[in-house]
Amino acid sequence: MAFKQWKTEICGRELTVETGKLAKQSAGSAYIRMGDTVVLVVANASKNPKGGDFLPLTVEFMEKYYSAGKIPGGFLKREGRPGDTSILAARQIDRPIRPLFPEGFSNEVQVIATVFSLDEDNPADIIGILGASMALNFSYIPFEGIVSGVKVAYLDGKPVVFPTAEQLENSLIDLTVAGSEEAIVMVEGEAKEVSEDVMLEALAAAHETIKEICQFQSKILAEMELPEKMEFEVPSLPDEDKEKFNSIIDIEELRKCLFTSGKKAAEKAISSYKEEVMEKFFEEMEEEEIAEKSMLVSGLFEDTLKKVMRRSIVEDKKRSDGRSPTQIRNIVCETSLLPRAHGSSLFTRGETQSLGIVTLGSKRDVQFVDTIYEQSDKHFMLHYNFPGFSVGEVKPQRGISRREVGHGHLAERSVKFIVPGHEEFPYAIRVVSEILESNGSSSMATICSASMSLMDAGVPVKKHVAGVAMGMILESDGVEVLTDILGLEDHLGDMDFKVAGTREGITGFQMDVKVSGISQEIMAKALQQAKDARMHILGLMYDTIDKPRDEMSPYAPVMLKIQIPLNSIGDLIGPGGKTIKGIIKEYDVDLDVEDETGMVYISGENSEKALKAKAFVEGITKKIEAGEEYNGKITRVEKYGVFVELAPGKVGLLHVSNMVGFVKDPSQTMHIGDRVEIVVGKVESDGKFELRQKGAEERKKRDGNDRRPPRRNNRPERKKERESGE
Repeated sequence: MAFKQWKTEICGRELTVETGKLAKQSAGSAYIRMGDTVVLVVANASKNPKGGDFLPLTVEFMEKYYSAGKIPGGFLKREGRPGDTSILAARQIDRPIRPLFPEGFSNEVQVIATVFSLDEDNPADIIGILGASMALNFSYIPFEGIVSGVKVAYLDGKPVVFPTAEQLENSLIDLTVAGSEEAIVMVEGEAKEVSEDVMLEALAAAHETIKEICQFQSKILAEMELPEKMEFEVPSLPDEDKEKFNSIIDIEELRKCLFTSGKKAAEKAISSYKEEVMEKFFEEMEEEEIAEKSMLVSGLFEDTLKKVMRRSIVEDKKRSDGRSPTQIRNIVCETSLLPRAHGSSLFTRGETQSLGIVTLGSKRDVQFVDTIYEQSDKHFMLHYNFPGFSVGEVKPQRGISRREVGHGHLAERSVKFIVPGHEEFPYAIRVVSEILESNGSSSMATICSASMSLMDAGVPVKKHVAGVAMGMILESDGVEVLTDILGLEDHLGDMDFKVAGTREGITGFQMDVKVSGISQEIMAKALQQAKDARMHILGLMYDTIDKPRDEMSPYAPVMLKIQIPLNSIGDLIGPGGKTIKGIIKEYDVDLDVEDETGMVYISGENSEKALKAKAFVEGITKKIEAGEEYNGKITRVEKYGVFVELAPGKVGLLHVSNMVGFVKDPSQTMHIGDRVEIVVGKVESDGKFELRQKGAEERKKRDGNDRRPPRRNNRPERKKERESGE
């Protein structure tokens, strides 16, 4: 393909698309530039189909540190396995393009987006969606559509498409939206308690720009001589076999199996009936023919089940578990389940169950984030685990999946709005959601358990956050929006629409649509149903725990903070770190100092030791003022006076002339370790200070400045004593 380049302006920024220059051996490649962000996206496919009804699509997002002028941290100094930001970006590209491959196409497809250059105002993951659409359309790979993505903020009462990094920081929302000219197909983001109307307004603005970018792609494709799309065969049963299958299957029996109470019981009933149908269908066939048609007949059974489920909802308003479209499953909330955990809660909704566990840590437990976008400390973390046993399956435990990363990220974005800042609550906070059962909406259950476990841990969160997943059945003769969807409704339905928030507004949002898109009216209806459901769930959560515990777990670390003057940081650290190391060792604490602010964080397992460490730090860094009184400790005794430690590192001389009464030899009455009441006298500019014993000033005024006893002429008496031998 010859080199070609196209340019346009989107939201005041120049957008460039090139092909035919780089990665020419790939089936399709697109070089996209917006601002100083450059992303190369390539698409390739295997020659042979894998078979089955699943598209083996893999999307990779390669973050290169050189794109941001950075060298990777760590020992190897090169990029390693994809981090969370790469996985999340890959998922954002995968979700809008996956529904656009033709049904029955089962060849392996790989899309790789590589970030070559990055500026913070033009997001590479969003540009990657456009690049994937272009690369696939430039290639011979079957792909039926054009998609693009945008970033949306909300500032000064209006949506802003493709905001700058600074604008996004001050925005009420942070949304990634993808779609076609016809409709929105994917949304992911967070918000600061916005209303449903604001969300709809932002999505409408996003779609207008998406249309513009899709039209630009259509223009590009119209000007090109595109390669022919590869041919692929979709295996299907002959008409006589379909008729045979339809004569065997009993729709009422299938409906009865579908409406069996309980997920496992329903699965068992459906599986048993499927075996019965398959056995009847193949009873007179040879093994070779059975092997050839088995997968197709199985697919026909699944299609029939799908139709039965969908028609029941549209016609009878009845779901497989007997609920109406807007009904929520039974919910049970519990807290304080785990005695040694710093906070815990169990949220059970139907057959979906999340155990939320909170662990509080010191400043040293914060996560250091090092990506091409930023280097920062992360004080709040939410992790989501989905073991195989949650759905009754055997699954090897080999690290977290992309799904777990994505679900955890959505829950974290939804909950972080209520989490106090590090200045208010100086702990590192880790929430883990263990999914113990799953039948739909485990990420939303995670949000609920996380919120309650934070309150149970005594974290000063101001309110609860809850989430619910919505679904949709779109048929030619009707549409139904479903509240609190089951796993089966997610699998056989047309939409997975997750909304999280407080009583005041939305904080988290995610949507995936399997059809060409949904209208603004359907989206508005889904948002309203989600709000109604959220209010119901929040009411149950508040009934369980309505405010943070007054006291934290006795097993949580003690965390104290002190603000010290910047010029006292050196005193605290000491020569070669001697002072701070001594504090850590003596009091068994962790101690961290922020050089920029002078904030000192002290954490430890023993509150008494932590308080002593705090007092020690206060003493070291406190400025001595004239007139202050101290109960000082004598550290050294000399004939001319004693050295008194007022506070750690603050030692001064109490001269004999400033003691109470006449003291000829301090060692006769004062010893190392003794305590003495001290008043600070004059303080010099260099920090040196004069000490007086409390009461010495009053004695001086009473006896005069000369405190020595009056001299007596005792020579006659001494003479008599000598003469008498006394």
